Amino acid sequence: MKKFRKFVSEYKQFGAALAVGLIALALDIIGSKNSGLRTTAHVLLITEALIMSLFLAKGMYEDIQDGSYGIDLLALTAIVTSVLLGEYWTAMITVLMLTGGEALEDYAENRAKTELTALLKKAPKTARLLRGRKTTVVPISELTIGQKIVIQPGDLVPVDCQIFEGRSSFDESSLTGESLPVDKTEGDELLSGSLNLEGVITAKVLRKAKDSQFEQILKLVKSAANSQAPFVRLADRYSIPFTFFSFALAIGVWIYTGDAIRFLEVLVVATPCPLLLGAPIGMISGMSRAAKHGIILKNGASLEKLAQAHTFAFDKTGTLTYGQPEIDQVITYGKYSRAEVLQTAVSLEQNSSHILAAAIVKKASDENIKIAKVSQQNEQPGRGIIGKMNGKEVLIGRLDYLLENVNAPSGFTAATASSMTTYVGVDGELIGSITFKDNVRNNSKKMLDALRKTRIKHILMLTGDNESVAKNIADGLGITEYVANCLPADKVKAIKDIDKNYKPIAFVGDGVNDAPVLVAADVGIALGKRGSAAASESADVVIMLDDVYKVAEAREIAKNTFKITKQSILAGIGMSIGLMFVFATGRFKPVYGAAIQELVDVTVILSALRAHGPFDKVEKLKKSLSR
Repeated sequence: MKKFRKFVSEYKQFGAALAVGLIALALDIIGSKNSGLRTTAHVLLITEALIMSLFLAKGMYEDIQDGSYGIDLLALTAIVTSVLLGEYWTAMITVLMLTGGEALEDYAENRAKTELTALLKKAPKTARLLRGRKTTVVPISELTIGQKIVIQPGDLVPVDCQIFEGRSSFDESSLTGESLPVDKTEGDELLSGSLNLEGVITAKVLRKAKDSQFEQILKLVKSAANSQAPFVRLADRYSIPFTFFSFALAIGVWIYTGDAIRFLEVLVVATPCPLLLGAPIGMISGMSRAAKHGIILKNGASLEKLAQAHTFAFDKTGTLTYGQPEIDQVITYGKYSRAEVLQTAVSLEQNSSHILAAAIVKKASDENIKIAKVSQQNEQPGRGIIGKMNGKEVLIGRLDYLLENVNAPSGFTAATASSMTTYVGVDGELIGSITFKDNVRNNSKKMLDALRKTRIKHILMLTGDNESVAKNIADGLGITEYVANCLPADKVKAIKDIDKNYKPIAFVGDGVNDAPVLVAADVGIALGKRGSAAASESADVVIMLDDVYKVAEAREIAKNTFKITKQSILAGIGMSIGLMFVFATGRFKPVYGAAIQELVDVTVILSALRAHGPFDKVEKLKKSLSR
């Protein structure tokens, strides 16, 4: 009862209609033998109906300006007709159920946003800045890169940072969907928004507050909470033929029988005010469900496209593989030594953001290779780097890039092993090559098998690696189509060249160079935890856990949500049409139709909320693939 009172107080239109209805009912009962009291009751009913009609007319005008109309016209006509024909209680029930349905829709939408809004409430506001031996509480906006902060047990990590001293367990569930605590120690990175569970940590700020992971998530969540999918607009467009059909049937029955009450009897069961508005509830429910699994959908359109995708294209490095290459071999040509090849490579790559650069820097550090100074350095994305070192022109990069500037030694054969290779040149001479290995993720194949179970027509792998590397990875994963030697522009072209029968297209990636193709695809999916901010910003879907299997979960949640939303809309329309034919017979009073129709509307809203409830199909997929 307490919750009902709170509900009534929050939704004032419904509260006012309910109050007027109860007062009128009391007057009607008491005044059964007193025409004055009954007249007063009817005046109250008429007044409430006309006031609601004004609200409806205003809303209908605003909807027409937005290009959406139909349902309000049916409701308005039903209320006005009820008043004109003296069916005051029919008008009242229509008003009561109309306002109640809208209130329930709003309440349900807020319930559906639970997981999304929980993230917004957890946004860190302050940090403990370490100054000498003292800590000062400051707004997170004042933190700069390199400063040291103290994180106490129970504190939220304020910004992305790296542990400088201490160890602890952290709860990252609100960010990644991972329910188990994650142990972190010196050198490990902490995500802003995660919760420190145990020890005192001193950490070094890696990114400013506005660039931290949690702030990026908040932007996505705000976008998601305020979006409306094209499917919802499509649902709105159902109202146009539905409205014409309803009026045609009502007018036809009126003309055929000559009884105006038949016109009303049809219209009162053709006013599914919250019915088509059940679509956004279904979409938001699904988005909220995805957030609980560590999957952030930017908007309802992303969910719709993901559900309808026929093709999934994958970047290889960091997506299907771990994206942490290790040096496998250093091969020398001519007079140059292994150490000289490594020194040239690390001197050029020390400041590069390329995925292979970190492996080269680590190997050089392990072997105590001295880094030389490089001047006039110029990096061509996806091709290589050129510069001056010790007065000589030095290069590193793809073989085709180097062969534009250097000569290959006699008898040279390009590496054909199933590994990534970069080449090193000095003063027009090819001096060596470095091969790398990058292991396939343990669950990449399981994820692809799960996607195939969701009726994906086409799976494609795009990679900048050579043909032999691409073929080896693709064969191991059961991928029959791949494109090797891809520059960022080539990936975009590959997506655009896919046959229209295989569209919509979803692309999954994580790197900076994936940003253009994430935008080019119908739906871009970024592995956000270890991926770049550029990739996360360009994507429609961001997976917060470093788990590629979440791609299959995202697809299944999207399909389930889309199916439930569509079922809810079509079932509601079907029930409304059925009731129109039943009430066209004239066997039931209009007042009964008003009550029954609004119960249908409530049923549809509750049906749409199924997208937010327990979702067993994801777990079934996991279990079936683990056997």
